Amino acid sequence: MHTETTVSQSRSASPEPAALSSSTTVSATAPGQLRVIKRNGTVVPYDDSKIAVAMTKAFLAVEGGTAAASSRIHETVNALTKQISATFQRRMPSGGTIHIEDIQDQVELVLMRSGDQKVARDYVLYREEHARLRAEKQQAQPDPDYPRLQVTLADGSRRDLDMGRVRTVVEEACAGLKDVEAKTILDEAMRNLYDGVSLDDVNTSLVITARTLVEQEPNYSFATARLLLDKLRAEALSFLGVAESATQADMSEYYAQALPAYIRKGVELELLSPELLQFDMAKLAAALDAERDLQFTYLGLQTLYDRYFIHSDEVRFELPQIFFMRVAMGLAVEEPEKEARAVEFYQLLSSFDYMSSTPTLFNAGTLRPQLSSCYLTTVPDDLRGIYGAIQDNAMLSKWAGGLGNDWTPVRSLGAYIKGTNGKSQGVVPFLKVANDTAVAVNQGGKRKGAVCAYLETWHLDIEEFLELRKNTGDDRRRTHDMNTANWVPDLFMKRVFEDKDWTLFSPNDVPDLHDLYGQAFEQRYEEYEHQTSTGEMKLFKRIRAQELWRKMLGMLFETGHPWITFKDSCNLRSPQQHAGVIHSSNLCTEITLNTKSDKEIAVCNLGSVNLAQHVVDGALDTDKLRRTVKTAVRMLDNVIDINYYSVPAARASNLRHRPIGLGIMGFQDSLYKLRIGYGSDAAVEFADRSMEAISYYAIEASSNLATERGSYISYEGSLWSKGTLPIDSIEILSRNRGEQFIEVDRSQTLDWDGLRVQVKNNGMRNSNVLAIAPTATIANITGVSQSIEPTYQNLYVKSNLSGEFTVVNPYLVHDLKDRGLWDTVMVNDLKYYEGSVQKIDRIPADLKHLYANAFEVEPRWIVDAASRRQKWIDQAQSLNLYIAGASGKKLDVTYRMAWYRGLKTTYYLRALAATTTEKSTVETGTLNAVAASATEVPQACALDDPDCEACQ
Repeated sequence: MHTETTVSQSRSASPEPAALSSSTTVSATAPGQLRVIKRNGTVVPYDDSKIAVAMTKAFLAVEGGTAAASSRIHETVNALTKQISATFQRRMPSGGTIHIEDIQDQVELVLMRSGDQKVARDYVLYREEHARLRAEKQQAQPDPDYPRLQVTLADGSRRDLDMGRVRTVVEEACAGLKDVEAKTILDEAMRNLYDGVSLDDVNTSLVITARTLVEQEPNYSFATARLLLDKLRAEALSFLGVAESATQADMSEYYAQALPAYIRKGVELELLSPELLQFDMAKLAAALDAERDLQFTYLGLQTLYDRYFIHSDEVRFELPQIFFMRVAMGLAVEEPEKEARAVEFYQLLSSFDYMSSTPTLFNAGTLRPQLSSCYLTTVPDDLRGIYGAIQDNAMLSKWAGGLGNDWTPVRSLGAYIKGTNGKSQGVVPFLKVANDTAVAVNQGGKRKGAVCAYLETWHLDIEEFLELRKNTGDDRRRTHDMNTANWVPDLFMKRVFEDKDWTLFSPNDVPDLHDLYGQAFEQRYEEYEHQTSTGEMKLFKRIRAQELWRKMLGMLFETGHPWITFKDSCNLRSPQQHAGVIHSSNLCTEITLNTKSDKEIAVCNLGSVNLAQHVVDGALDTDKLRRTVKTAVRMLDNVIDINYYSVPAARASNLRHRPIGLGIMGFQDSLYKLRIGYGSDAAVEFADRSMEAISYYAIEASSNLATERGSYISYEGSLWSKGTLPIDSIEILSRNRGEQFIEVDRSQTLDWDGLRVQVKNNGMRNSNVLAIAPTATIANITGVSQSIEPTYQNLYVKSNLSGEFTVVNPYLVHDLKDRGLWDTVMVNDLKYYEGSVQKIDRIPADLKHLYANAFEVEPRWIVDAASRRQKWIDQAQSLNLYIAGASGKKLDVTYRMAWYRGLKTTYYLRALAATTTEKSTVETGTLNAVAASATEVPQACALDDPDCEACQ
C-alpha cells in the first residue's frame, strides 16, 4: 500500500516540472552563479537537488518503491544528476541563466542515453501532456495584466500573442540590472500594440520603449540591447535552420548548434573562406559564451547589426558570439594550433578587453581578408605615376582601406614642364581627381571612401592647399570630401617663434628637401634660400612665417583643415630611419611609416586595448594588461600574413617591416573609475604610467614573438637593433631641434634597461608596435569612450549611420543617484545646458570637476597628457584638440605648445564659438530649473563630424 501510494502521489504531483520550477533553495553542489528562468519569467538559483528529486519521482512512477528498486534508483539518479550539472558547468563555466525547458531537455537526454527507455518514454509523454495543458490554460485564461492580442505572422496567418514568452524575454533583458523594471517596459510597450500587429512590431515596440528610458537610467541601454537580441536570434537562427526563435537562456544550447551551421552556410554562399571548415567546430562551439551577449549597450549592438554582421539578401545570419569567433578564426587560420589560438583570440575580443580595428572585424575569415586599416602612399612627379597612385587609392579603398597620400613631390603651379615646354597647373587639380575617386569608390559599400592629402609647408602651392575645403571660390579647385594635413618641418616652427621669413619652393627645383629632416633639412633649405638671393632660383615666394602660420590656423578654424602634423618629430623618433623617410601620416594622423613612391606603400594594422577593462578595484591591473597586450600583439602580427593586398607595393612593405599599431580606448572611463578629473595632474600622470606599461608590454611581446617567428626583415640598422627604445629617441629629437625648442617629461618607472637588453638579444618581430587610433566605432561596440578623448557631453543625441541614440554618462547618473540628485529636473537641466554640469548649482564641486566635458577641460591638459603618452609611442596618436571660446590667440598658443611638447601629430580641431559657450548665461532666476521657453537642442557627437570618415 505504501508503495502504491507513493507511485500515485508522484504521478499526480507533476513530479518533474513542478519540482524544478517551484523551489528557490540553493544546493551546496550547485555550479557557481547558475540561475534558472522559470516559465513565468522569474529567475531563481540553480538547485541540482531538485533535479534529483524530480528524476527519483519519475523512476518511482515506473519501477515502484521496492527496497531493491530504491537502491538502484538512488545510485542512478545521483550519477545522472551529476552528469547534468557537469554539462551546464561546462557550457557556462562563469555562470549564467538556464531556462527550465533546457533543464528538462537535458534530463530527457540523459534518461535516453542511460538506457532507461521506459522512464524516458514516460517522461516525454508526461512533458507533452503538460505542455498541452499549459497551452490550453493560457488560451483559456488570458494574461490578467494585459489584453488578449493576436499577432500577424509573415505568411499572413494570425495567432494569439504568447504573453508568457514576451514576459520571459523582457524579464531576461532586465535581469541583474539595477534600477531597471520589466513591468515599466511591458506596460508602455503593450499600450502601443493593437490586434493584428506583426510579430516583428512586437519586438520593435519593446525596443523603442526601453530606449526611451535610457536618459532616466543608463542601464536601460543594456536592457534595450537584450530586447534587440531577441530579433537578431530569430533572424539568424531561422535562416540557419537551428530554431525559429530563442530566448537568451536557450542560447547556451543553440550557439553550439549555430556555429557549424553558420560556417557551412557562409562558405556555401561564398561569403566565408573555406579554410574555416578546417577547424574543429566542437572545440570552438564549446568556447562560445552566450552570457557575453549581455555586455552590449544598445548603440553597440545596433552598430554591429547594421554594419558588421555578415548578411545574405539583407538577412543577418551572424550573432554576436559567432561574429567574434569568426574574427578569431580568421586571425588564427595560419596558427599551428589554430583551435587553441582561435579560442584565445575569441576570449579577448568577446570580453571587450581588446578590439580589432573595423576592417579586421569586417573581413576576417572572408574570401578577401583585407584586415588592415590605412595605407600611406607617396605620389611621384610624373603623369603616369600620379594616375597610378590614384588607381592605387581606388583599389585600396574598395577593400575598406583608409588612405594617406603624400603629394609633396608634385611640382607647383607655374613650374616648368620639360617634356611639353609648358607650365604646370600645380598639385590642386590632381587633388580634385583624388577627391572624386574617394567619393566614387567607397569602402566596399560599408562606409564612405576616405583619403587625406599631405603637403609640406615649403611647397609653393601651400596657400592654395590651405583653402581646399572652403565653400567659396572656384569649385574646380576645391575638394569638399577630402581631408588635408600640413606636414610641418621644425625649421618653419622656429621661424614662427623667431618671427622670421619663410620661403616657398616648387619641389622639382628642390627635390632633396622631400627626403631630408632635422639639421640636414635646415642646412639644405638655407642653401636653397641663398640661391634665391643670387638669382639661381627663379620660382619661389617669400612670406613672413607668422603670416603663413596665421593662415594655417585660420583655415583650420574655418574649415577644420588642414590638420597640423610635424615632419621632424615623426622622422627623428622613427625606429626605421635607416630604411627610409616618413613623408606623411595616415587618414587619422596616428600612423608614421616610411613610403617610397611605387616601391613601398606603408600599411597600418590596428587594434585597441580597452583601458577601462583593466582598471580593477581602483587601480590599473598590470598583470591583466600584460596578458591582454601579449595576445593582442600576436593577433596584429597575424594580420600581416593573412591580409589580402590589392596592391603589390603594400604587400612588399608590410612583409618587409611588419608594423603594427596597438592603441587604447576608454581612457576617460578609466579616469571615472579612478575618480580623477581629466583636467588634473593626476590624469596626466595616469596617462604617463598607463602608456608606459602598454609600451613596455607591447615591445616585450614583439621581442618574444621574434624569438618564436624571427625578426622583421629590415631589423638590422634600426633603432631597436641599437638598443634605442621610443623613450630614448626623445634625445635624438632634442639634439636636432635644440633644447630651447622642446620640453618633454622623461620620467620612467619600469625596468627599461632589462628590456633594452632583451630587444638587442632577441630582436623585434615588428618595426613599429604602438599607435593610438580614434576608435570611434569600436568604442561604440564596447560601450566606452573613444580613444583618449575627454567626454564630449554628459547627455546628448548621437547620430551616425545606425541612427540616433541618446547617450547619457552612466557614471554621472549613478553618482547623482547616490547623492539623491537624479530626477526629471536634473535631466531637463542637462538637456538645456547641452550636457554640461557646470551651471547647475546643486551639483557638488567635486562632481563638476570630475564630469567636466571636453570643452570645459583646458587644452593644456589634453596636450600635456598626450605629451606624456607620446614619449612611449614609436608612432603617433590621433589627438583631437577642444577649444572653447576659440580665438586666434588660443589656437596659436595651443598648437605651438603641441609642437613644443614633442607631439608628432594633431587631428581635428573642435572649436566652440564664444556665443555657444555663453549660452547658459540667462536670467532664469534659478540655475536648476528649466525655463518654460527652453527647448532641447539636438546634439551630434563631435566624433561623428560629417567630415570625419573614420567615424562613419
